Amino acid sequence: MARIPYIKEQEHPELAETIAGIRARRGGDLSPVARMLLNSPPLADGWMKLFTVIRQQTTFGARHREFIIARIAVRNGARYEYRAHMPHALAEGVTQAQLDALQDWRKSDLFDAAQRAVLAYTDAITDDIIVSDAIYAAVRALFDDRQMVELTATIAAYSFVSRFLVALQIEPGD
Repeated sequence: MARIPYIKEQEHPELAETIAGIRARRGGDLSPVARMLLNSPPLADGWMKLFTVIRQQTTFGARHREFIIARIAVRNGARYEYRAHMPHALAEGVTQAQLDALQDWRKSDLFDAAQRAVLAYTDAITDDIIVSDAIYAAVRALFDDRQMVELTATIAAYSFVSRFLVALQIEPGD
């Protein structure tokens, strides 16, 4: 159970404009994350804008994005994030076997060289913060300047998401 109550839309008519903006960006129901963020409407609005860009306007490839998100979720114990993105990962061509192997991806032969470079970069940023020259060189060989900025921002942003989810105990089924 989440540590802070989720905002109930019907109890907060003053949030109608913010909620309409979230629905327009995301479509459909308000997720538990959105309902939690609505405790701070300015934060909810900024978060949704940032993650709309990350999910819809980056150029380095959706499959890599979903590998990043899943790996960070596994690494940081963010069960909600993992479950929420599993269908997206599968839709982008990530296999169930790859998702299952993410916990110990270095020992798996299910990942190609590009995926391994992205996963190593993800781990370095998420766990160590400082990225070695060797890890950076391997991933840099794959992406142009814009893509490197987007890739790095995506890893940093989803590390932020996982920490938010875990700290506030946002769980699958909420």
